[in-house]
Order: sequence, then C-alpha cells, then structure tokens
Amino acid sequence: MIGLASEERVCNVAYITAQQDAIMPESTTLTVRLPQESKQKLAELATRTRRTSSFLAAEAIAAYVTHELAAIEGIERGLAAAKAGRVIPHEEAMRRAREAIRSVPAKT
Repeated sequence: MIGLASEERVCNVAYITAQQDAIMPESTTLTVRLPQESKQKLAELATRTRRTSSFLAAEAIAAYVTHELAAIEGIERGLAAAKAGRVIPHEEAMRRAREAIRSVPAKT
C-alpha cells in the first residue's frame, strides 16, 4: 500500500479482513500435506495477491469440491437416465456429433 498514510492502511486492512470474513464466516481447521514445491508456489501466490495461504487454499479446495460434486451428480443423472432407458444409440450420437462439428464455421 505504497503512498497511503498509516490511518488509510489500517482502514484498508480492516476492510479486507471484513471482506474475507464475509466470504468465509465459519471455518474449521484441516491439515494437509503438500509437496514442498506446491507450498512454495502457494506462498508466492499469497504474497503476490496479498492474501493468506490459508485463504487461497480454502478457496481452491472449495472450488475443487464444488466442481467434483457437480461432475459426480452429472454422472449419476446419466446413469439413472440409462437405467430408465432414456438413451440415444451410439450411431445416432455420433451422427449428431459429426453434424455439430460440420456446422461450426472454419477458422480462416
């Protein structure tokens, strides 16, 4: 925070802390083992983004878990559809895929 008076820095830190608390109001502790290289990269990212390593790790884990759960739910929906007989024969699926590919304009 180059060029800011001491009072302005305190206000900015308080604001950033309040924003982080609003994003993650409740938390718990989780210990994970990381390769040393990943830990060093996380520390560099934290420094460069002015965030804590814990904040960045929590955001990364939350995004990963959300993504993976969505993928699993999609797979489960697909399996349920197949079990219920709501499927398209392979040949029809491939015809539709080729048709979709052909409909995309070629890059010049």
